[in-house]
Amino acid sequence: MRVVHQSFDQIIDSLSPLEADWMDDMAEAIMERIQGVPMKAEFNRDDIASLIDAKDGPSFQVSKFCVGLFLGFSKDKLEVELADRLGPGGTGIKRYQSDQDAYLDVLADLGLIDAMTTTVNTVPVWSDILKERLRSGRGSAIQGQQRGRGLEDFAEEIIKEVFGAAYEPRCTFQGAAGPAKCDFAIPNKALPFILIESKGYGATGSKMSDIIGDLDAIIAAKRHDASLLFITDGLTWKARANDLRKIIQRQNDGRITRIYTKQMHDQFRSDLLTLKREYGI
Repeated sequence: MRVVHQSFDQIIDSLSPLEADWMDDMAEAIMERIQGVPMKAEFNRDDIASLIDAKDGPSFQVSKFCVGLFLGFSKDKLEVELADRLGPGGTGIKRYQSDQDAYLDVLADLGLIDAMTTTVNTVPVWSDILKERLRSGRGSAIQGQQRGRGLEDFAEEIIKEVFGAAYEPRCTFQGAAGPAKCDFAIPNKALPFILIESKGYGATGSKMSDIIGDLDAIIAAKRHDASLLFITDGLTWKARANDLRKIIQRQNDGRITRIYTKQMHDQFRSDLLTLKREYGI
């Protein structure tokens, strides 16, 4: 093959769109199920049963997706809500078939009857279509950012209470093995004794590999005698329990000093006070 020199303009001018159809077999099955929902002024428990009725696992997944669409729940959120209310035993078709009444009670308790009534009887205007596109696109990203920033604000409020101005937020700190990013470096990014990272799964659109990767980057860079505290929250972790176990294992191995949730705010404050004394900050 002859060696050639390619220019930027040559490549950029030859680019073309990568077309993709979002309507796969699953989407078609979901739309078929939704289009089978009758037009009526009031829905009831029997309508829930008709919506979720299925003969096999794949068909039941379609049913659950339809439920999520009516409720405005993501797949993970719906799974967590069902698991919390149903208790041990799963949330799939076998659970539904073994105790249909309890399953329907949970769906009704989640507000599915009202959601179906409201959705079916809403007369849309053209701006509703654009609003939904905005919600599912930019809106979803904004929700994630707000959840993530809310977790940072929770941490910063307690950090400020304990250390005053002796901390640097959202910075790149200098570690023994080089620089790395973190949410908070105490007392400063040049020589941090305490490093704090806050992340909720799905809070900022981060993939699980990104969350673990960010933690591992801090672990690899920091001094061995520096403490790393990790703050997280969100029920979606219950749907990704194995991934959370990987992070907990890092705490059990000593690579992360302690893991906190918002409910552990008193423990977080107490531990910061202890570290403040131990490091003489």
